[in-house]
Amino acid sequence: MTHQSPLILNAYAPALVRDDNRTIAAVHALERALSGLRLEWRVTERRKLAALPQRDAWLAEATTRGEFPMICNGDERYPVMISGQHESAYVSPGGQPQLQVHAKLPLDAAVISAAAEMLAGLAEGTRAFWGHATPDDAAVDIAYQTAPTQQGPPSPRRGLPSLKLFEHIRAPEIPYYLGWLNYWSAAAAQAIGFPDSTRDAELLSRARRTASGGWVVQLTDAPLDLDDPAHLDALKRAYERFPEIGGRAEP
Repeated sequence: MTHQSPLILNAYAPALVRDDNRTIAAVHALERALSGLRLEWRVTERRKLAALPQRDAWLAEATTRGEFPMICNGDERYPVMISGQHESAYVSPGGQPQLQVHAKLPLDAAVISAAAEMLAGLAEGTRAFWGHATPDDAAVDIAYQTAPTQQGPPSPRRGLPSLKLFEHIRAPEIPYYLGWLNYWSAAAAQAIGFPDSTRDAELLSRARRTASGGWVVQLTDAPLDLDDPAHLDALKRAYERFPEIGGRAEP
């Protein structure tokens, strides 16, 4: 078993519809980006691995039920998995149901090198509004930005800003939070005001356009480590630059 902290990829996209091929597109995107990866296994109700010789057909059939079931590479020493879940209109921004796609991979040199391509492919394949790729350790701190406490509002760690719950964000194009690598669709980039040539020079030096006109924006050269003061400062600066993220600048 690997003991490396995983890399978490999330993409937030329109809800699945019948005959939707986006689940298959998301899986193919990960396989293209990471050499040798094949996601052709499922986990049974008895928590056993079962091969999927007709994986794409199996995914397509599940999509007709509005499902994106978890599939994996079947390697317990190097686990890679992807799944999706339906988020109802009641807990989604703008009152629009969403598909949230979630992937997890070991955070090693190969994954770090392919991370931007994986995120772009996953997000574009699902036609996501936005998404991110973030090491799990940093993602835990980021989750505290929206997690309510028993006393009421969130209590973020490390001086990060409090963010609104997803259902209180006015439009699905507005990202809920920032990560290490950030995918912003063309609509999301417009909603938050990116790019500004005079204000975003540093971010643009680590950004790339996608085929659909979106962006993948990398906050730090190395994977985000909030124990590193420079990384924490970079995250805070990005929140200051984009007050719309997390619903902090509602009109």
